[in-house]
Amino acid sequence: MELGIIGLGKMGFNMAERLRLAGHKVVGFDFNKEATVKLTASGSLGVDSLEDLVKNLTTPRAIWIMVPSGDPVDQTIAKLEPLMQKGDTFIDGGNSNYKDTQRRHAETTAKGFEFIDCGTSGGVWGLQEGYSLMIGGDKAPVERLTPIFETLAPAKNEGWGHVGPSGSGHFVKMVHNGIEYGLMQAYAEGFSIMKAKTPLKLDLPQISKIWQKGSVVRSWLLDLTAGALAKNPTLEGLEAFVPDSGEGRWTVTEAIDLNISAPVITESLIRRLRSREENNFTDRMISIMRGAFGGHDVKKS
Repeated sequence: MELGIIGLGKMGFNMAERLRLAGHKVVGFDFNKEATVKLTASGSLGVDSLEDLVKNLTTPRAIWIMVPSGDPVDQTIAKLEPLMQKGDTFIDGGNSNYKDTQRRHAETTAKGFEFIDCGTSGGVWGLQEGYSLMIGGDKAPVERLTPIFETLAPAKNEGWGHVGPSGSGHFVKMVHNGIEYGLMQAYAEGFSIMKAKTPLKLDLPQISKIWQKGSVVRSWLLDLTAGALAKNPTLEGLEAFVPDSGEGRWTVTEAIDLNISAPVITESLIRRLRSREENNFTDRMISIMRGAFGGHDVKKS
């Protein structure tokens, strides 16, 4: 089967490789010339323009878009539409807001195209482990492209599924990432508590390895954490700056709109925001208030 991929970062390239190794034809485009050259060298076909991408795929075409959410997705679709034919399929495999996805589905299907949203998890490990795919959209194009999804997933019948109508794939991925925020925060806090208990001289890499087997808190995330701690047990050279790509914020907003209490995910998002504040004003305000009402010592810089 054939697939066009736009966006050949680590994830896009690894997806192309997983498909190629399974015998699928992959045509890829990226504004980074080095990425397209690398794709061609690997055995797929890297092209220099969207026009060449479309020309090298037979109808009905399927083009997987792996670009940042928001305007880049809209701009990519707008440039592709004049080059494509009715019955061709857009697949948004990035982390788009599900409301944008529903709008894009309505706009593209009205013109005779198909539109699938695919929440994609697996990161840089997808080539080796496979990708978890949460797919939204109409039944017909999803069924037609099933061989693609089966190849990208960890196994033919595992790790992927058509979860519902347009927008549902990105909605489920949004919640998935919100849960991920909470899990990461819980692990981080637990290891911080153990590190602070200096009289016990706890070996954090050792403990992470113990928890990997038999423990109720074992997980793939813990496996990755154990590997990272083994390489850098003191986190030397790292800054306490944690970005967020949007999904955590959207999850919290949806929870509020649905009257669902989600304190763990919400607090984990707030902690990420706080990590970006150097000598943050909030904590200094708390310090000065404690000094004002209770005469507590105020630590000065």
